[in-house]
Amino acid sequence: MIIKLQNHNKQLLLTLFLLFIFLINLSIEYNKYLDFIDEEVYEVKVEVLNIYEKLTNNILRLKSQNFDFFVNIDKSESEEIKKSDMLNMAIISLDVSFWDYLKGFYATSIYFDKLEKTPRFIDKIIDKINSNHEDEMIKELFQTLFLGTTISKELRDICTNYGISHVIALSGFHLAVLSFTIYWVLYFPYSFFHQRYFSYRNKKYDLILISLVFLFYYLILTDIIPSLLRAFVMLVLTIYFLRSNIKIVSYTNLFFTFLIVVALFPKFLFSLGFWFSIIAVFYIFLFVQYFKNLNKYFQIIFFDFWMFLVFNPIVHYYFPQTTYEQFLSIIINILFAIFYVFEIIAHIFGFAIYFDGFIKDFLSYEMNVFNVKTPFYFLLIFMIFSFASVFNKKAFYCLNILLIVFNLYLYIQ
Repeated sequence: MIIKLQNHNKQLLLTLFLLFIFLINLSIEYNKYLDFIDEEVYEVKVEVLNIYEKLTNNILRLKSQNFDFFVNIDKSESEEIKKSDMLNMAIISLDVSFWDYLKGFYATSIYFDKLEKTPRFIDKIIDKINSNHEDEMIKELFQTLFLGTTISKELRDICTNYGISHVIALSGFHLAVLSFTIYWVLYFPYSFFHQRYFSYRNKKYDLILISLVFLFYYLILTDIIPSLLRAFVMLVLTIYFLRSNIKIVSYTNLFFTFLIVVALFPKFLFSLGFWFSIIAVFYIFLFVQYFKNLNKYFQIIFFDFWMFLVFNPIVHYYFPQTTYEQFLSIIINILFAIFYVFEIIAHIFGFAIYFDGFIKDFLSYEMNVFNVKTPFYFLLIFMIFSFASVFNKKAFYCLNILLIVFNLYLYIQ
């Protein structure tokens, strides 16, 4: 009992400390916001993250050092602008609230100039990816898969129609594959030196720490994608819990991961990808809690099937596009780890183009798309039973009834 009280006290202190860090970082963001609105016209250097083409104008998604925003640019003025270009831009900062500043906002551009771009290491990687392909959409696909770059509406719709948006967006799944790959690439070279010079050390633990260094660099290289940061923080906590003999699959682990990420980057509260990442891990833990005693081989198949069904009510609240081909995502999830590692090797050694025909057929396949949006009241009920399932088995039964009812409503039209 005393030990439990001590653990609760430590958790409370850690929660208060992270709340304090959150308030400090929020105040820093607010000071940046005050500088932003200090003058009506604000000049800023930005990177073009994406270009959304309309009939008479283009919408540019831009990223500055402190904030993201969108501007409308006339087509004739933006013909020479490409993704990842650097611009010097003046925008009107009037009437932008602090809330909008954090989550991203639309601004009116006064003028802009294209800047000479300083070559970065990530640009060399993008050039290497592009050299493996001729088709622009396939280039875009692998830039997103490997570096988390933003994707066009056309490619995003294709991924949504296949139900594989979570596969495209960098998250824990990709980090797990990368960490596994890095570990085994380093295993034999490190074993050689370990055996001769420092055999007294824990080889596996050393390799995990070295892998973490590479993964941290990868996190910085991708400009700290919220879902990827969540995965990295959770990986670090998992390693710490393993060393401390603390339960790994724990809602407490997820809770503190959430607090750490938000404390460091308050604006990530407005990232839909971050929330999807948190909710996905929550349902993984819920699956483990109630289905851990199933046959292991059956678990592999049933896990992807159940995760597909349980996530549909949430996904379709934001993305109503529905196709029967979304069931293919269950198989794609199982095979993706092999595909991902294979494509990394193929891009490094320059033979990825030989498989572009299959990928192009996959991306150009025409589907019958119909829109079904999750009603808000159903989403609310579904989330209530989801959280109640942590504490009550009957609530979990109700949750499964709800997900079956919703998926029947979704696909039987």
